[in-house]
Amino acid sequence: MRIQPTRRFFCAANTVKEALAQEDTETSPYVGQFSPIIARTQTIHEAIEPIAFDCVKFIIVRAGSALLFSEFGARHVNLGDVVVLAANTLCGAEPEGWVSTTTLYLDRDYVIDQVFWQYAARFKDRLDASIFLDANYAEPAQVVRMGDDRAGLLMPWLDELAALSVEGLPAVHFYRAQALVSAVLDVIVPHLAVTDERISSTQRSTVVPSAPRHRVFRPVRDEARRVAELIAGELDRRWSVPELAGAVHLSPSQLRRVFTASFGKSPIAYLTMLRAERMALLLKVTDSPISVIAASVGWGDPDFAAQQFRRSVGVAPSEYRRINRKTRLPTHPE
Repeated sequence: MRIQPTRRFFCAANTVKEALAQEDTETSPYVGQFSPIIARTQTIHEAIEPIAFDCVKFIIVRAGSALLFSEFGARHVNLGDVVVLAANTLCGAEPEGWVSTTTLYLDRDYVIDQVFWQYAARFKDRLDASIFLDANYAEPAQVVRMGDDRAGLLMPWLDELAALSVEGLPAVHFYRAQALVSAVLDVIVPHLAVTDERISSTQRSTVVPSAPRHRVFRPVRDEARRVAELIAGELDRRWSVPELAGAVHLSPSQLRRVFTASFGKSPIAYLTMLRAERMALLLKVTDSPISVIAASVGWGDPDFAAQQFRRSVGVAPSEYRRINRKTRLPTHPE
């Protein structure tokens, strides 16, 4: 099947819903709706700055190659490689000429549900499944080297998933899409890196019931959404958890719990992610000194900024700028 090129590899959006909103609204009736499973096949030729999504992503490389930046560092990916990203994990790409991929966007709650039923004999509730995932698949970003043969098994399923997702996966096609996702994950998941620790329901002294939340890509609590807006609105401010908690009338411990449940990160870790994302963009589109860019996003200490940037993006700021120099965007319109 010939892969039709589209505009983006990593869409500049924080959720699947926002990513799909960037599709052609005149041809996609899906915009504004929601599905826990979406697949998109696309080809890119230009660099994509690091961006994070509020969902789990499986990116299967179908042709071409690229240099990726994420918490795993800088990695080359080629045909047969699969990039696995946890929710709210920065990742950017520098195509080596061009690269074609199929990306699966999976709602994290949907993934938790699948794991819960997979281990139903061991788990008492969905919280057990969530803890199991966090403990056993602790790497937020990893590259799985599947090889040409195994990747070839996935291609027909990925093609069908992408075709089903063109109009936002109507309910009538949900079970077929779910079967295809299960087939794809059955091939990929055994090759994921896991930690040695195993969590079971017998290790928990109390059971905390956890009902599935309403499936929409937005924080469960208004307070969490408001804090995210405050952070994004003033990245250069020296935010503290007590200050943020006071702004939404919660205690610091309540805010940490509510925010982490919504975004998968603490408020300060979320702030760090957004600062690294903004810093990557400025490194790419401006000639400003790295220390000036770091200060503009709220990191007055250049060494600390470099440390946090490397931890989030995978390479030092100077190396990221060097790699992206040949594809820099103009700082002013011509």
